[in-house]
Amino acid sequence: MAKDYELSTKGVRAGQARTEFQEHSEALFLTSSFVFENAQQAAARFAGSDAGMVYSRYTNPTVAMFQDRLAALEGAESCVATASGMSAILATAMVHLKAGDHVVCSNAVFGATIQLFSTILARFGVETSFVSPTRVEEWQKAVRKNTKLFFLETPSNPLTEVSDIAALSTLARRSGALLAVDNVFCTPALQRPLALGADLVVHSATKYLDGQGRVLGGAVAGSKALVGDPMTAFLRTAGPTLSPFNAWVLLKGLETLELRMLAQSAAALQLAEWLESHPKIVRVHYPGRAAHPQHELAKRQQRAAGSVLSFEVKGGRAAAWRVIDSTRLVSLTANLGDVKTTIVHPASTTHGRISPEARAAAGISEGLIRVAVGLEAVADLKDDLGRGLEAE
Repeated sequence: MAKDYELSTKGVRAGQARTEFQEHSEALFLTSSFVFENAQQAAARFAGSDAGMVYSRYTNPTVAMFQDRLAALEGAESCVATASGMSAILATAMVHLKAGDHVVCSNAVFGATIQLFSTILARFGVETSFVSPTRVEEWQKAVRKNTKLFFLETPSNPLTEVSDIAALSTLARRSGALLAVDNVFCTPALQRPLALGADLVVHSATKYLDGQGRVLGGAVAGSKALVGDPMTAFLRTAGPTLSPFNAWVLLKGLETLELRMLAQSAAALQLAEWLESHPKIVRVHYPGRAAHPQHELAKRQQRAAGSVLSFEVKGGRAAAWRVIDSTRLVSLTANLGDVKTTIVHPASTTHGRISPEARAAAGISEGLIRVAVGLEAVADLKDDLGRGLEAE
């Protein structure tokens, strides 16, 4: 798509490929395989010399439209879609790492990401050092001769710490490593890591790219050399494939991505400011607040602060659970990115499988509550959270 179109236009129009029927909405291709005109074409497709469709494990028109649209939004040369966000991270690791390699990873990433690097990949000879997401000097000290990948989320889950992508990209390049950024909290509507120097952008499309909690999906975007060629080959062999139906749903989600992200960010800022003044709350974590340690950095590299915030209540786990259990409107679920506001206790759910020491290092206290703000009226959200905060 022409580069001079605005992001909202790309979200609606990029990547669409119409059939001979000239359908206005994107077509949904529910087929496992594709028919060839003759044996010569079949051989060429399987060899890769003909770019047509072969098998939906790694080539499907609906999935291709989603990949092309997300690549356009991220400003990427190519994009490969996967079955989930975690399979996107796994694909990144399996394609770009081997036994004996070393990873430097933020200690403030999703709990399953920590488990993947520290437990599963460790069994195959990949070692990971976990460092602060905000202290570039820790990344520098952790670098080894065999360091091949830097991995981070920014803003982080659940404390919304903001990493300096440009500074880490400079360090990664100097160290001979790739920089992969999980852009799940911001999406390309608010942040474009490739423009800041990242090599790879990873997505859990399950979250904001869908936007309504309907399907699972993941994606990796970047150059054709790092993404399109090697990751398509990985999908062809290993098979963590995005289904055509899920790709179609995600295409619909991308159409409203910018509208949702800006509206939900504005609502989250209002809620964060209200929470900050509540006497039962110790602190609020939200990069849109001037008091946030990386507020100025967030203003430089993000268009808005996003819709995820977290706050710590006095009284530890018992008080946090009381707030959560007192809600009647918000949804108690670990998912985020929905138009329905969600709430969760990270220490006992999303980060419950990591050690208490790792949780402490990441700043995840027993009194911490994470809220992903949706599109409900902010006044109703205040009333719902206030019920638990006022309870003794």
